[in-house]
Amino acid sequence: MAVSVSDSIDLNTQIDLLREALGEGDLGSAQTHLHALRERYRQEASAFDRSALVELKRLSEGLKLRQQLKETFGYASFRPGQETVIQAVLAGRDALAVMPTGSGKSLLYQLPARLLGGTTLVISPLIALMKDQVDALVEGGLRATYLNSTLSAEERRARVQGLHQGEYELVYAAPEGLEQSVGALLERLDLKFIAVDEAHCISHWGHDFRPSYRNLAALKERCGNLPVLALTATATDAVARDITEQLGMRDPLVIRGSSFRANLHIHAFKKAGAKRDSAVPPTREAILRLIQARPGQSGIVYALSRKSVEGTAEFLQANGVRAKAYHAGLPAEERESVQEAFRRDDIDVVVATIAFGMGIDKSNVRFVIHRDLPKSLEGYSQEIGRAGRDGADADCVLFYSWADVMSLDRFTEDLDADLAALQQRQIRDMFRFAESTECRHKQLARHFGEGISDCRSSCDACSGRDLLAEAPKRAKQARLASAGPLKAPQPIPDSEEEALYLRLKDLRKRLADARGVPAYVVFTDATLQAMARFRPQTPEHFLALSGVGLKKLQQYGEAFLAELTS
Repeated sequence: MAVSVSDSIDLNTQIDLLREALGEGDLGSAQTHLHALRERYRQEASAFDRSALVELKRLSEGLKLRQQLKETFGYASFRPGQETVIQAVLAGRDALAVMPTGSGKSLLYQLPARLLGGTTLVISPLIALMKDQVDALVEGGLRATYLNSTLSAEERRARVQGLHQGEYELVYAAPEGLEQSVGALLERLDLKFIAVDEAHCISHWGHDFRPSYRNLAALKERCGNLPVLALTATATDAVARDITEQLGMRDPLVIRGSSFRANLHIHAFKKAGAKRDSAVPPTREAILRLIQARPGQSGIVYALSRKSVEGTAEFLQANGVRAKAYHAGLPAEERESVQEAFRRDDIDVVVATIAFGMGIDKSNVRFVIHRDLPKSLEGYSQEIGRAGRDGADADCVLFYSWADVMSLDRFTEDLDADLAALQQRQIRDMFRFAESTECRHKQLARHFGEGISDCRSSCDACSGRDLLAEAPKRAKQARLASAGPLKAPQPIPDSEEEALYLRLKDLRKRLADARGVPAYVVFTDATLQAMARFRPQTPEHFLALSGVGLKKLQQYGEAFLAELTS
């Protein structure tokens, strides 16, 4: 409701109403309140002191950011920490964002790239991740591309020419490419800033050190001291300091997002045979039971060795699960085929070593199962973080034994003594985490220097749930999050809502296949669930759903509304 100057409403109350509307993602009301405040300023400027004007400028800029966010990405509000980092990038400041997988780190450079003009360089470690992200960005209306070794000479020339002509807002490249032709190209681009994804890979103290990331040490200076944004899901204080030093960052803003993601439900089971009178069935049978209780859902099963990866995948296939094996020993063409099948929902489960995951930007992974103990809490946090990136519920199940500790120790035998000792400590920290009866989210948060209360319902220690005991029963449909200002219509039986959701999911798959993109690039599971709950009947209501922007309304609105109104 518009507020005129003649109204007796207090100025501070008007500003509070604007702030409240922005916080709730109600952009229409926020625009109305801002317009009313501007009108009031024109008529009685003396009522606005300096602090009020500073706050109005901040809120006005926040509204512009959110309007661009909604138009391009379909979201009306930011997740915690996102806006602070984006404002720093727009102001030309170096920044390090340590935020968990699924917290929206990629938005921290994608939105500034749209607002700043010119070209943003994104350093990304794996080719598959580049392809996924570029596919999603192009679907959303951004001008993005990537340069890597998979391109033909002709395609590469065309993309380089497009970059010279300013056709792209974002260009992704691997760190190895900076020593080759990509490095020479940078000097001729109108670069605005540099984003370094998976920045923990630059640190010797990190769990996934990659020597190629050391190529980035002089990148900032080489590019005229452009601002650098470093991004990682996990970093201890020592790793964070190493990142900022290695990248030559100057007085960087350092933001640590909370590692707690309530939609990830963490459970741990000691393997059968690892304790007497175990109620846990043999591990691969337990895994099968969990997967069969989640028919049609996407998931990842991590295993320690290539042999166990292949054996588990064959066992699942023999029991009717659409599963494939993935590890570094497979031919590159086969690995790419498995990745592509998983991205497009042509298979449900990938059984993999830790070589799989970082290169898959897939939002609808509903479960991550560890067949064996991971080698560190940092790696474990990264791996379970690949579940539930769309915000809907996901299960993270860990099977472990002391024999796993002994197996992991053998991988450290040929390492430098200090590094071997460090990794052995990390392995035992991981085992203690699995054995503990304390809240699992609280333990993870503490490891990364964050203090939180017990999660209460998002782990087995707090909820008392036993997923294996529940497994014979079909998992309940995930609870649906509110989609902005939409109000739920008259409730329908859960079975009808689930049937509608499955029809929408089938429609998404058909549209995605026709466009040659992964299904989740069309809409995430969380957005489909919101459609099934709120059942929008008009384009305006459809646009109000979280995850629906103008471009996706234009591309898919008609097809989905036809299904929703049928």
